[in-house]
Amino acid sequence: MAERQSATRNDFVNGRVIGRSGSNRQHNLLVSNTAIGIGSRSHGHKTEIYIGNMRVKLRHNLICYPDIAIVSGEPSFADSDCDMLLNPTVMIEIFSNETNSADKTNKLESFLELPSIKECLLLKQDEMRVEHYARQNQKQWIYRIYNERDDVVSLDSVGCKLSLQEIYSNVKARPAVFASNAVN
Repeated sequence: MAERQSATRNDFVNGRVIGRSGSNRQHNLLVSNTAIGIGSRSHGHKTEIYIGNMRVKLRHNLICYPDIAIVSGEPSFADSDCDMLLNPTVMIEIFSNETNSADKTNKLESFLELPSIKECLLLKQDEMRVEHYARQNQKQWIYRIYNERDDVVSLDSVGCKLSLQEIYSNVKARPAVFASNAVN
């Protein structure tokens, strides 16, 4: 597969190639803060965290490189190269105001279609806002918005809780444009 040898990374969503651009400081801080927070709390659980460069095969032969993919339990790969994950439990993506809303929606819908995914987090790079999707059953998801420093996101599928203060540590994000009080 040409993607394995390529120096660039592309998502393949709805038959379209979507190039992944380089990441800035805020994006990298959000990824590392989140991964470190989850990793530091997953001792004793069979959890693997993949950051940025793990290809994930979604349904309908879609492929993406999520910012963070987490597997609770034994990971399953497409082949012995172990470079295309088939069974993520949690997907985490960072979005900015420049992200095309159609691309964001298409990617989210592709995540939510994969039966192994139990939770999905969308972190806003430009403002303090986390959107949390938690699977209840095959067709039902609970959607929560967290946008206050003291809010705590509970990732039940990997037994972990993270505060927005921790996720947004050292990130200069403005307060959320749409303010609501999250129920934890």
